Amino acid sequence: MKVVDGYPGTRRPSTTARYAGPPPLRRGPVLVTAAFAALGGALIPAASVPALWRIWQFYAMLFALVAAIELVSFVAVLGWPTRKTAHAGAFIAAGSLALWVASRPLGLLTRLDPWQPADTVVGFTDYVAAALQVIAVFGFLVVARRRAHLRPSTLRRVTAWILLFPVLLVVLAAGAAGTVAAGDRISGTAASSLLDGSTVEYCRPDGIPLAMDLTRPAAGAAAPVALFLHGGGLISGNRRPSGPGALLAGSRLAPLRDALTARGIAVAAIDYRLAPAARWPAPLEDARCAVRFLQANASALNLDPARITAVGTGTGGTLASLLGVAGKPEVRAVAAVDAPADFELAGLDPVTRASVLLALGRSPATLREASPLAYPGVGAPAFLIAGGRKSAEFADHLRAAGAPVTTGTGDPAEVARFLATG
Repeated sequence: MKVVDGYPGTRRPSTTARYAGPPPLRRGPVLVTAAFAALGGALIPAASVPALWRIWQFYAMLFALVAAIELVSFVAVLGWPTRKTAHAGAFIAAGSLALWVASRPLGLLTRLDPWQPADTVVGFTDYVAAALQVIAVFGFLVVARRRAHLRPSTLRRVTAWILLFPVLLVVLAAGAAGTVAAGDRISGTAASSLLDGSTVEYCRPDGIPLAMDLTRPAAGAAAPVALFLHGGGLISGNRRPSGPGALLAGSRLAPLRDALTARGIAVAAIDYRLAPAARWPAPLEDARCAVRFLQANASALNLDPARITAVGTGTGGTLASLLGVAGKPEVRAVAAVDAPADFELAGLDPVTRASVLLALGRSPATLREASPLAYPGVGAPAFLIAGGRKSAEFADHLRAAGAPVTTGTGDPAEVARFLATG
């Protein structure tokens, strides 16, 4: 009997046989795209953790934990690309997606919606994160299940990269944009107590604090105040005069604010909930809540509660108009700059139509409710109307109802002069 290495009747295994195993996966375009999709899907909730921490620490820690696990998975799957790490990446990405499904579509996470802090600049940032996780899950599963090619041809590799490189670029752009949007509230003054003097929390719908930046003229008698409502199609933008939110809103806040305060008018610029994270009439409810806040706290803020006006650009001007015509007028005067007065879908270009559908849906009742032109206009306050879809029809409609209407260009000095007389 032949003895090899002390074992009778056996042959000594070769070095190749002893160490052979499943070949490692190549870092091809599918694997790289899936990995960066998972990374973007992790960075978006991670960027919202500081803002979420100020609201409820439990959800902040949950988001941070899930993001940290997925970041480790990203390093593992690119550093050691095997079927095992690919399966683990798919499982972790699926877990992150399940967290989004449980909190947003199903609404199973109670007390508040933890994704709202990520949606304060773009109302569908959380949907971007979810879409990236879907790409990651399918990408990892495809890589883990397909047959490995030890030496794929150069033509095969180049063709795969050419075909999937545009997808990778979209994934990288979506992850970067979503992270920037979700992290916009990391810096800057947080909403605080009433007497903070610059930024206050004016409302907390569904447990989500909404911020108001209050800029007052030089100390003196109680000042009139203009409520500023930013544009952005009801799906993007924020109250800030600069940064990504201002860019998306097409904000004219800074020149308007300077022109108004120069005339002794305080300016209250607010964030409001964005679609599709918050459905209509959430933005209008927030604007009304801001008016009530200014009325209730006028004495503490040294404001004149009888001289509250509203000014808005884009769809912010639409909200300002609704404060004047939808029900009992809630403001003394309205300046609507480049504000659509009607959301009828007929005749809209594809991009505008998609924006309206995303913000309001296709229900005719909702579209009418969000359109200032659909209201009678009787008893409306003074209006300055400066451009926007069907703005001329809206001006004629208000004049026919007996409301004082001025038309103009929306120049900051013009708006300031108009509101100073309101």
